[in-house]
Amino acid sequence: MPCPLYVCRTTDEFGPVLARLAARREPPHGEIAERTAAILADVAARGDAALVDYTRRFDCPDFTEAMICVPQDEIAVAADAVPADDLAIIAEAADNIRRFHEAQAQRSWWTTRPDGTLLGRMVTPVDSAGLYVPGGVGGETPLISSLLMNAIPAQAAGVPRIAVVTPPRKDGTLNPYILAAAHVLGLTEVHRVGSAWAIAALAHGTACIAPADVLAGPGNIYVTTAKRLLVGTVGIDMIAGPSEIAILADDTANPDWLAADMLSQAEHDPLAASICLTTGEAMARAVRRALETQLAALPRGDIAARSLADFGAVAAVGDLETGAALVNRMAPEHLELAVADPFALLGKIRHAGAIFMGHMSAEPVGDYFAGPNHVLPTMGTARFSSGLSVAAFCKESSLIAASPSFVREHGAKIARLARLEGLEAHARSVERRFLD
Repeated sequence: MPCPLYVCRTTDEFGPVLARLAARREPPHGEIAERTAAILADVAARGDAALVDYTRRFDCPDFTEAMICVPQDEIAVAADAVPADDLAIIAEAADNIRRFHEAQAQRSWWTTRPDGTLLGRMVTPVDSAGLYVPGGVGGETPLISSLLMNAIPAQAAGVPRIAVVTPPRKDGTLNPYILAAAHVLGLTEVHRVGSAWAIAALAHGTACIAPADVLAGPGNIYVTTAKRLLVGTVGIDMIAGPSEIAILADDTANPDWLAADMLSQAEHDPLAASICLTTGEAMARAVRRALETQLAALPRGDIAARSLADFGAVAAVGDLETGAALVNRMAPEHLELAVADPFALLGKIRHAGAIFMGHMSAEPVGDYFAGPNHVLPTMGTARFSSGLSVAAFCKESSLIAASPSFVREHGAKIARLARLEGLEAHARSVERRFLD
């Protein structure tokens, strides 16, 4: 059987599934953290020479320093090599994603007090963003959507410099689809480096790659660990874990569709989690049968089968209220509400990275094309965090323009608060203005 089947009359009976999901939260093994820290230090010390050494060992045996930076004309040529229909699809997806993220743009603002004091907030983009794009399987499965979803929010924020890093194929080239997507977006700075050494280059800078202020983009355990170790040195988008989906379905759902949606996440990674909660045992058993049938014909079936066996579940939970309570305990990355009236259920959902509403809203619709970002909190972190947005590439500065009357009226209070904290110089700084 592809994954366990549960009948849960209460949320407590779902405990074994929650425990299995929680087990994926273990921090990186000490050896991985040590290796990653050593790579970060090596790139900081040796720069491009270290990038060449690591790339030769793991990606391209004949790699040279001259191959790190992709010439701008090569980006344009790659766009010409991609079929026009594919390029049009990429451009249309980019337009949808751009419209969604431009609506997130934050604005600076002022407010005035009667005494003439001005208070406000100034929103400015960071000076530079570094984006990591995984190479896919041998460079032959280009993660176009990763580039779109990370670059477009940075562009919508107004970031003036955006640098892309992605590992080369064995012959030193990049998949033309990645370069074509960069061309569609108007990106001109692309570098052929990957893994933790690429993250190190973006954080510390080398002769070829200038440092960036914010790093974003998914990657393997070494990429994720490098970002974790660099928190405080640079901004990062999030610490992402394996992909996951939870589906809450009633008896109006199509079990074949539900199984297909579970497999859309299970094929990512053996650690991916796919959970389907239904309101009846008959639907749960139908989903499980559909999983068996579809799994047998799936190209990445071996990966999906391991994922379902270790971190998958189909559960009959009795009613939507119980299902919603379980969803909130999981706080999944993706949540599908495959029910007759998803809007009536929405108010019961508190924790989810993205919510797909109704039977036609399959998770890949959001992953690739609709517009919302697919870089989302995983491993239960949707309880307190959000998906990638324009805000990740912006910073806020408070604005204070105090009037003389404000300082005269409130200066003594400010000085008193400073002295209560033992900070005499703070108190005198204000007093000089209203006592002179």
